[in-house]
Amino acid sequence: MDQPVILIVEDEEKLSRVIQLELEYESYLTEIVDNGKDALRLMQEKEWDLVLLDIMIPELSGLEVLRRIRRTDERTPIILLTARDAVHDKVSGLDLGANDYVTKPFQIEELLARIRVHLRKPVIESTVKKNTLSVGDLIVDLDAHEVMRAGNKIELTPREFDLLVCLLKNKNIVLSRDQLIEQVWGFDYFGETNVVDVYVRYLRQKIEKGYSKQYIQTVRGVGYSIKDS
Repeated sequence: MDQPVILIVEDEEKLSRVIQLELEYESYLTEIVDNGKDALRLMQEKEWDLVLLDIMIPELSGLEVLRRIRRTDERTPIILLTARDAVHDKVSGLDLGANDYVTKPFQIEELLARIRVHLRKPVIESTVKKNTLSVGDLIVDLDAHEVMRAGNKIELTPREFDLLVCLLKNKNIVLSRDQLIEQVWGFDYFGETNVVDVYVRYLRQKIEKGYSKQYIQTVRGVGYSIKDS
């Protein structure tokens, strides 16, 4: 059985180190981050068996990290680390999708017990699996007609959406302009083929501008493709 991997999000260095040592003694694999931005990035880039998330962290608060993660990930168990008198934060955290909370200061045995409980719980699949396409941090929900990138909702026109879906359904395959016109605009389209270039440019502006990773690749003289990293 693989060792569970736990992300510790805590900006109190001594506390995070104590938690890490105790977890590693129990044969868990761990990683520590001390701010919300790094936590959000790691939670989007990797799969975790469980996340310990302090509410009061710099850059992005723990509640904001939780809110963004739960847009696209409802399954990873998240236990909040809260201050004793932070009743409102506890309630908000549970409303946003946290699985549990532990109040500081806590006994490490209590934390370990909570972790064991949530790692034991079977993953309950939704009775209706989401009909999605994805590459990296870009997720397209075909049923809801929604596009998310790194937890941020992106508004597309119907034609932009259809073009993105076509590219994702043919991931890692280079599609010519004629193929894209046929699949997105239809057999009876008699306009200019440069309409594909125009819409690819629109799409790039919306799903790639401001992000380091560019997914839509131009294959000179052939067409376009979305490729995995």
